[in-house]
Amino acid sequence: MKLTKRLTALLLTTALTLGLAACGGKKDPGPAESNSPEGPAPAASSTYRQLYSSEVETMNYLTTTTFENLRIPANVVDTLIEYDCYGVVQPSLAESWETNADASEWTFHIRKGVKWVDKNGTEIADVTAHDWVDAAYYILDANNDSGSEYNWDVAQVTNAHNYYEYTAYLLALETATDGTDENGNPAKLDENGEVIKEVAPVAKEDIGVKAVDDYTLVYTLDAPCPYFLSMLCWSAFMPVNGKFLEEHKDTFGINNDELLYCGAYILSDFQPQVQQVLTKNASYWDKDNIFIDTIQRIYNAEANTLGTTMFLQGEVDEAEISANLLSSLMSSYSDQIHSSRPDTSYSYWYLFNFDPNFDEQYEPENWKLAVNNESFRLSIVHGLDRVNALQVYNPEDPESELSNTITPLSFASASKDYANYAGLAKYTDGDTFDSAKALEYKEKAMAELTAAGATFPVKVYVRYNPSTTNWADECQLVEQQLENLLGADYIDVIVEAGPDTGFLGAIRRTGNYGLMKCNWGADFSDASAFIVDPFKEGSSYSFIFKSEDPQTQAYYQEYLDLVAAALKITGDEEARYETFAQAESILLDHGFAIPMHTSSKSYSFSLLNPFEGPYAAFGFASYRFKGQHLLEKSMGMDEFHAAYEQWLTERDAAVAAAK
Repeated sequence: MKLTKRLTALLLTTALTLGLAACGGKKDPGPAESNSPEGPAPAASSTYRQLYSSEVETMNYLTTTTFENLRIPANVVDTLIEYDCYGVVQPSLAESWETNADASEWTFHIRKGVKWVDKNGTEIADVTAHDWVDAAYYILDANNDSGSEYNWDVAQVTNAHNYYEYTAYLLALETATDGTDENGNPAKLDENGEVIKEVAPVAKEDIGVKAVDDYTLVYTLDAPCPYFLSMLCWSAFMPVNGKFLEEHKDTFGINNDELLYCGAYILSDFQPQVQQVLTKNASYWDKDNIFIDTIQRIYNAEANTLGTTMFLQGEVDEAEISANLLSSLMSSYSDQIHSSRPDTSYSYWYLFNFDPNFDEQYEPENWKLAVNNESFRLSIVHGLDRVNALQVYNPEDPESELSNTITPLSFASASKDYANYAGLAKYTDGDTFDSAKALEYKEKAMAELTAAGATFPVKVYVRYNPSTTNWADECQLVEQQLENLLGADYIDVIVEAGPDTGFLGAIRRTGNYGLMKCNWGADFSDASAFIVDPFKEGSSYSFIFKSEDPQTQAYYQEYLDLVAAALKITGDEEARYETFAQAESILLDHGFAIPMHTSSKSYSFSLLNPFEGPYAAFGFASYRFKGQHLLEKSMGMDEFHAAYEQWLTERDAAVAAAK
């Protein structure tokens, strides 16, 4: 990835910034006095209208871990801390905090007077320290099927993992059958006939999260976790009113009646596939910093194609511009189109699926033979011209979009950028595309797979979400380029759309693909953020752990062992990053993943200043509307570059002041 030295250094500070600094928005001084990055003048209107094309699956922020499902919760429920427009930590529902000497105990002092309200703004209860304890008990109970227990495990909150395992054990017993173990002793068996191992009892009160009193919250960890603060602006550590949750536990988060609100906005109207309306919370503790009264999200399945027309007709206030329209629109509307700022909060990679669950016509058994052959995987790795594929996002400079590691360059650093540790350095400044190597691996794979009983061409089943801008075009380029290079005698790339709603559940989580671009968003600031959860046992990404091939399992076990070792290293950041980088190198060296890009630079019309809202390279800070004004007109590129330079300068100062 091409980044200036200044920008690289700047982004590195995101993972390290845990202090306090000022940012425009703690009061509304008006355009002339505001400390926020300058842009066009604010508009008089107080309603911001935007399109969306994929409906949420749930708003139960205690169980969901997908960014789309968290767009609304991020704006209606506050967290202990928040990030300002420069990526510097600020107090939120915690007015202050302190930690012990080794960062293994964290104490938060909860802001008094904050209210839980319903969708009508009626005050229901006070926000207290108990709300974080109740949320923890729910998340860490396996009966609730939450994906957020991972964050507690990573933070090593005392007994969090043990309690989850105990509740999972009790859950398994509910459907267990009587049987015997390998020694003939009585045992409980699961649905697959496997022995259910007994787990020692753990009480929820033993979890390392305590409400010392109504306004003092303490987290106790088994090991030092200096990045713990960065984990708190994520759903795993959001509060919930325990009484309300108990009364609505089977329906919590399914609509706006089934939520309580303590954030900047209330979900006042929720009509699936019609609209979502966020209204300013009149009881909000920091309401003077909320400048847009209403966010109206309008459903349109064709949002990606109709958005620009609707913006120009004055029907919406934001529209992302697809690459194929950019040049023509720039010629007429260059004073209203601007790009996004660099964003490493998402990482995208192509993954091979080791547990194919697709129709027989795509030959899943033949795919199993192919995907477990390292030569076959590496022929794809070296045969994929990623720069060519990325033209659909940035036809002017596709190489600038390229990301060469799973963990993005500039996301985390110790004495050097994480992407330069261990075996990752050879990828960071290079390109895996090498047609000669690809053809060499093809010949090797054909010989090995023929001996194993595979048939050719191998059908490579590629899926995409039709509601995601440019994804279909990218897949078509990948199909053409791979087949042209590697030959129709070797592979037959079959590109097929999945559903535009419920795509993850129907495709990725069920393994209904052979090769597909997947993504992951970091929840916190640490080298483990991108490479642990998507590849762990039980994950719905690629299903490597389900492979029965001895060589695949040997490589995977090597990766697991390195991750386990790295997670135990808490006092030596250099050693921790080195070990995580070795684990990531296993995935890249053996072709389990093909890094593509981070959050792509996008171009859009928008009546928001892109430098005014909360900013962080992890979590959901950038989804929040807090602190943003509605502008009279969309920024042009000249205004964008001027505001960007101002933001860089001010952020340098803010980060320096926070240290």
